[in-house]
Order: sequence, then C-alpha cells, then structure tokens
Amino acid sequence: MATKKGQVKKTALEQYSRPRTNGINAITIREDDELLEAKLTTGESQVMLALRSGKAIRFEEAKTRPMGRNASGVRGITLANDNDEVIGMVAVDDFESNILVVSENGYGKRSSLDDYRITNRGGKGVKTISITEKTGNLVSIKNVTDDDDLMIINKSGIAIRMAVADLRVMGRATQGVRLINLKGNDSIAAVAKVMKDDEESEDLENGELNEDGTAIDNNETEN
Repeated sequence: MATKKGQVKKTALEQYSRPRTNGINAITIREDDELLEAKLTTGESQVMLALRSGKAIRFEEAKTRPMGRNASGVRGITLANDNDEVIGMVAVDDFESNILVVSENGYGKRSSLDDYRITNRGGKGVKTISITEKTGNLVSIKNVTDDDDLMIINKSGIAIRMAVADLRVMGRATQGVRLINLKGNDSIAAVAKVMKDDEESEDLENGELNEDGTAIDNNETEN
C-alpha cells in the first residue's frame, strides 16, 4: 500500500482472508494523510512511487518488511515540499516493461525502466519528467508494454484512447510530448491502462462508430 504522504506498507494477503461485512483495518492512516493505492506483489517485485513534483523512486519490495494490518508503514519516498504528494504506485514484475507518466496538461512520456536506478526506499527519487508551467504537475504513472492501450479522461468528460506502441521511448528527464489537446482550464482527470483491442482498431480504420461503440454500416439505407 502507498499513501499520499509517501508511506508504504506490505502485509501478507492471508491477513485479509476473513473480512467482515463492515470491513477490517488494512492500515493506520496518520493525520493529514490518506491511502492512495494498493497493489499485489510477488515477494520479488519492485516498487515505484511517483510524486506530483515530477520525481520517482524505484526500490525492491524486499526492502520493506511485512507488517500487521494495523501498522502505519514506513517511508517510501521523501516529498519535495508540503504541497507535494504521491500520485501513483507501480508494482513491477515485468522488467522488460516501460514506465509511462502523464502530466495534468496532457503531456506524457514513455521511458525505459532501466533509466530509474534501484535505490533504498525513503529517498527523494529522480526526475521522471521535467515539470514546467506548460506541462503542469504529474498526475499518473503506469508500467506499460507495446501490447497495452492507454485511456486518458479529462475533467470535462472527454476521453481518448491511444496505443502505447505509438509512443516512442524517451529519456527520463525530458518534458515528453503532447498526448491530448486541452481547452481552457481543462486538465487530465484519470489515466488507465487497458488491453489492446484489435477488433475496435479495425472498426476505426473501416469507418466511424455508433455511440454504443458498434461500427456504422455506411451501406445501410434510410427508411
């Protein structure tokens, strides 16, 4: 588990084997903090945490000892300032995968996992994207391969889907490229990694789609 203030905690899955209808304690959250993400790990996974300020850290899961459900965890990354916070956690099992980050103003970048050296947990991390007024703060981090698609949703309700394979691998400290054009004060609300849909890609190549996602038959005649 990871919190917005940079705490991480590892707990054996068997400790959650007897859930109650009103829930059971999973982690003790400290004041002014909140749980951000929970990921399943193998015992040999590596963990990456990314900050709003554009820094990221990579460390081995083994550096975090297992704790009980009521523990609050240990420091995973040090925040740059009081306004900084963790925006995402990745549990890496495929060490051939890439790291993809997206900023709030629609810029993104795909980098090699090897660009992030393995360090001890609790450090300040390294730059994962150059944060500028143009890019805005970091909002998402994902581990991806060429077999993935990316769904990006704006706060205004607009969503786009793109193939990760269309994004070239760039250096860790670069600004990235514009993934989506935003209007006015719009910004990125969420980013999701989805399986590549070959059938939908064929539909898009052959013609437009109906609102329900089915292909429009251009040979259909009106009554």
